[in-house]
Amino acid sequence: MASIFTKIIQGEIPSYKIAESADFYAFLDIFPVAKGHTLVVPKKEVDQFFDLEEDLLSKIMPFAQRVAKALKATIPCNRIGVTVIGLEVPHAHVHLVPINKMSDISFEKEKLKLSKEEMEALASAIRSNFV
Repeated sequence: MASIFTKIIQGEIPSYKIAESADFYAFLDIFPVAKGHTLVVPKKEVDQFFDLEEDLLSKIMPFAQRVAKALKATIPCNRIGVTVIGLEVPHAHVHLVPINKMSDISFEKEKLKLSKEEMEALASAIRSNFV
């Protein structure tokens, strides 16, 4: 059965897309720990990050870097935190989170609640800075 991320990539479930390449899809997390929290997902469905084929593994971080730079240009923050956890969805993915302090990237805190309009505007702003 296809993961929720595969369904998002295939357009079966709507998303707030940031960027896309032949191999990867980046979109806003709908349960963000911080404003701009973005997921970078390989289009090929692989459960665990370190089970990605070497070719995809070598390409995911350069793609994520471009997304992170767009995030940093859009969201005022000290850094873009990056983490690979992999417990939430059985599909490899990277979390990119704008942070100012360590607790900003805590997945145990209450998630932000942004309106559809806020998410659309945020995704549009980040996309405009993606190169």
